[in-house]
Amino acid sequence: MAATGSGLPGPTPLDGGKVEGGTVTFPNWRGEADRPSPPPPAPLPPGERVGFAFVGLGRLTLEELLPAFAECKTARPVALVSGSPEKAKVVAAQHGIKESSVYSYDDFDRIADNPEVQVVYVVLPNGLHRDFVIRAAKAGKHVMCEKPMANSSQEARDMIAACKQAGVRLMVAYRCQYEPYNREVIQRVRSGDMGAARIIEATNTQVMGPGDQWRFRKALAGGGALPDIGLYCLNTARAITGEEPVEVFARIFNPQADDRYREVEETIAFMLRFPSGTMANCSSSYGAHESKDLRVRLEKGRIDLENAFAYEGQQMRVAQRGGKAEVIDTVRMPQQNQFSLEIDHMAACVKENRVPRTPGEEGLQDHHLMRRSTGQPKPGRLSRLHR
Repeated sequence: MAATGSGLPGPTPLDGGKVEGGTVTFPNWRGEADRPSPPPPAPLPPGERVGFAFVGLGRLTLEELLPAFAECKTARPVALVSGSPEKAKVVAAQHGIKESSVYSYDDFDRIADNPEVQVVYVVLPNGLHRDFVIRAAKAGKHVMCEKPMANSSQEARDMIAACKQAGVRLMVAYRCQYEPYNREVIQRVRSGDMGAARIIEATNTQVMGPGDQWRFRKALAGGGALPDIGLYCLNTARAITGEEPVEVFARIFNPQADDRYREVEETIAFMLRFPSGTMANCSSSYGAHESKDLRVRLEKGRIDLENAFAYEGQQMRVAQRGGKAEVIDTVRMPQQNQFSLEIDHMAACVKENRVPRTPGEEGLQDHHLMRRSTGQPKPGRLSRLHR
């Protein structure tokens, strides 16, 4: 027992832990009836972490992405790109980023000369993704791009081609595919333990505010509720089944008296039929109270995931037969920051030279399906796909 210098006995190995393989570990201190506590974080030293540059200092970057680095283990922020020198100066000081590593959109290409930057994370309006992904690839940097990947399938193809030509990795930031509860749903369905999935219900809605924002401008957003938040319903249905839909139906509604929806859709409902027979009923809206839930109905039970597409607050329930009763279990998992998880995943792919879980091809496929499901219809028109 080590001395503490206070005359009192030091901690036992149960409380003090030990060093194993360069990390600190502790024996389980809890009784068998309770879950063991997770191991302490084991981040890489700052100098060994992958350096990220952020292009765009909007709400997502400042409210979610940069704060997420507090929980990252293999990545660190090292550069910023912004059209506002004043804002960039403040943010750089807050996060310990050198003044020399702050760039404007015009001189962004100088980032090629910054060896600290290994990944460029593009967090701009959708219509600007293509150009900055291509510029980042030409600078020799790996690229992480916010979803939706671009404004069109062709833009997505251009981005993939540029990254392949430059020999750099391209990852689309589908955060839900890295969130633990969503991953658990995917694993449980694909395991087959609950039989085949028959119906998936995915809803992602929110009420939008003033019309003076880029999401209502088609040139910047590419569309409305579908590519912005409905995309999570589409991508999650594909991830759960591991299949590509063979048939799509969709309907769009726009309130005629609302000038915000002159260029983009307010509400969309669509159905996907997969080769296995699974049907996915999905809906998304800019005009309905916030709901971000996922339901999977299987042969032998059901899985409900509340707040599936939210940044936090996921709650999972699994219903199955238990003798003559239906048993509904609540699944509780350690809360993890999904932004930290996706950033660390990209950093690991760079360090280990492997393809990300959600590469550019994943984003391109979603663009194919969004284009085919809507077919650029007028509001209210039914769109159908046979393949």
